[in-house]
Amino acid sequence: MALLDRIKAKFNFGLGVCYETGKNVGQDYNEAVKYYTLAAEAGYADAQCNLGLCYLQGKGVEKDAAKAIEWFTKSAEQGYYMAQFNLGNCYAAGQGVPQDYAKAAEWYAKAARQGSAEAQNRLNDMEQGQ
Repeated sequence: MALLDRIKAKFNFGLGVCYETGKNVGQDYNEAVKYYTLAAEAGYADAQCNLGLCYLQGKGVEKDAAKAIEWFTKSAEQGYYMAQFNLGNCYAAGQGVPQDYAKAAEWYAKAARQGSAEAQNRLNDMEQGQ
């Protein structure tokens, strides 16, 4: 991604976060999705992950677990640990994908290797049979 495109994507992501959280603007999930989408389509991994969460939770868009998986996967394949963790959760719960504990463990392991304590805990729970 060219530097100017990356700057635009990061700016749009930041606007999305502001609208999602209501920081310095009125909280508006529709606007958050608009800005996340601009950044996500430009390849910005953080925005792809957040857009996936919007689809998973139905914030600013209709719930669509399949679309959530699509955006989480794009982000996770770029190495973003939160998207990897979210994919692990989806595979563990069978949300938007067939339930698959082996795939859940794969995604948790990728996030855990990057220092995600939540992913490390989920892997430990899986090993303990919980």
